Amino acid sequence: MPGPTPVRTTVSPFQRLNDLVAGIAPGRPAIDLGLGEPRHAVPPFVGPAIAAASEGFGRYPAIRGTDAFRRTVAAWLDRRYGLAVPVDPQTMVLPLNGSREGLFFAALGARERTPAKERPVILLPNPFYQAYAAGAEAAGAEPVLLPAAPGGGAMPDLGAVPAAVLDRAIALYMASPSNPQGEVLSLADWTALIETARRHDFMIFADECYSEIYRAVPPAGVLEAADRLGAGFDHVVTFHSLSKRSNLPGLRCGFAAGDPAFLRLWLRLRNQAAPQVPEPIQAVAVAAFSDEAHVEENRALYNAKYRLAEEILGARFPGLTPPGGFFLWLEIGDSVAFAQRLWREEGVRSVPGAFLAAAGPDGVNPGAPYLRLAMVQDLDLTRTALTRLAALLPQP
Repeated sequence: MPGPTPVRTTVSPFQRLNDLVAGIAPGRPAIDLGLGEPRHAVPPFVGPAIAAASEGFGRYPAIRGTDAFRRTVAAWLDRRYGLAVPVDPQTMVLPLNGSREGLFFAALGARERTPAKERPVILLPNPFYQAYAAGAEAAGAEPVLLPAAPGGGAMPDLGAVPAAVLDRAIALYMASPSNPQGEVLSLADWTALIETARRHDFMIFADECYSEIYRAVPPAGVLEAADRLGAGFDHVVTFHSLSKRSNLPGLRCGFAAGDPAFLRLWLRLRNQAAPQVPEPIQAVAVAAFSDEAHVEENRALYNAKYRLAEEILGARFPGLTPPGGFFLWLEIGDSVAFAQRLWREEGVRSVPGAFLAAAGPDGVNPGAPYLRLAMVQDLDLTRTALTRLAALLPQP
């Protein structure tokens, strides 16, 4: 039964990985499949967009963003999800200095939104992005790890969570496509989460920064589900970023959109403490969200690498290609020992799944048997890295 669960937030999985391989020389020329940092080409419109808006570097940017940014994001959301009720750019969109800071600060906003809830809870998937747990810790909320639904998949089993815990909840974090598994929530899944959140009065923070990295079918979105329910976007905020969609991790630009009442309250906190997004960076975002060609090219590069992975590893890992995201999530046994061996013998850097999850109330860390590999290198390096990994595996 979910309850108080210690979640390690003081050390990032990458710091733990550094400690794991510290002092160990790579056995072969190093290839980094550890950090999920996109490495495809930067879109050609980035430099000209910054140059054209460069005078904006001489002004403090408004925390609520430019009119052009908010209008462009709202229009993109309307198109992407086929919304019957359009997103209001004036009240339902805020820029972020990358989705990570937004996801962290959202926990503080959720705590301010429901100050009367005693012993507040923030619900987390498991595995989880560390910013979620860090936000819960900063907000003074108890992190409760959600059990997986029977049969696997991305949807958590909220039916296994006691109603008293749900009543104490102030927020639920949910990623689709998920990091690291690459699983996606269906429209019915999102709908069920929204209905539960409204019944127990907590926020859904939907981390959808991988929404445009998919194999064939665009994942359903939380705003899409709310729109179909027909009761507005209350209790729902989505978080997106240009890091993955547009291969711009260093730009540090994303957005939050959804519940206007939450965003209005959250804006007060952000205006005091959150980082602004420079106007020239927002100009790049306007160009990026107005263009789909570079996104399609980016997605095609990832999909080519998954076809390669099927050729090299498919016999050992049936069903290794997830519907979304850009990670391989391979059941390998002792992921910590294997990641260290893969570095020591083959020079391939990877992340043990144990570092991306935490032990639940049953004492089991669901990530422990898995290895995460980020498919971010070019096709040739990816082929080399996966071939080296295959050499360490038992023959099928």
